[in-house]
Amino acid sequence: MDFKGKVILVTGASRGIGAKIAEAFGALGGIVIVNYLRNRQAADEVVNTIRLTGGEAAALQADVTDLASVERMMAEIIDNFGTIDVVVNNALSHYTFNPKTRKPAWDLQWKDYQTQLEGSLGGAFHVCKAAMPYMKAQHEGRIINMVSNLTDFPVVPYHDYTTAKTALLGFSRNLAAELGAFGITVNCVSPGLTYPTDSSRDTKEDVRDILTRLTPMGRLASPKDITGAVLFFASDLAGFVTGQCLRVDGGLVMV
Repeated sequence: MDFKGKVILVTGASRGIGAKIAEAFGALGGIVIVNYLRNRQAADEVVNTIRLTGGEAAALQADVTDLASVERMMAEIIDNFGTIDVVVNNALSHYTFNPKTRKPAWDLQWKDYQTQLEGSLGGAFHVCKAAMPYMKAQHEGRIINMVSNLTDFPVVPYHDYTTAKTALLGFSRNLAAELGAFGITVNCVSPGLTYPTDSSRDTKEDVRDILTRLTPMGRLASPKDITGAVLFFASDLAGFVTGQCLRVDGGLVMV
């Protein structure tokens, strides 16, 4: 795969899965925009890693839940690089995957759902809305949205998080149906529990062991495992693939 000259935005890319995705694009020649919310130092470290592998990168701050903030970021991308070719919507509202501290259905408030919807669905909506005019004008683009295999197999009922990711999956399929006429593909990558990340760091060892035993490949995903699926959807190899969801969980979910 070669992304030389391609301008790629990865949201929530200062750490975890997002950082590995950004670094993978950079290693393949992409011009990578490392979006971050607060941690400029971490974002700069990702940028430096990309530059060391010969890629080009820049860190841009934006709150993806705020359309005006996203529009400012997109305007800066266009001013500096002239286009936007690939968007990876990875940012989300903070979440901790710990079955022992999660809220059961009867303790959840609507604001819990709203927080997750604003991060996963709202963030993707704002970024896609800002990127679509440029992708439509060039009659080409790739949008990859990060969901979760919990939408298929809620082995632990993280109600608010999983509901938001399910909404993002529906949003992605509707976008794919409409944007295909403009040469824009929209696909989803659905990771299983990915360890270590900030969200999974508090997942207890007994829970990780259960998931490992249930997984045919006998281990949990690492952040690096997720990058291949994202690169595929962003590449020319997936030029006629849209509206799909690729599960990256070692076979835990088979559909």
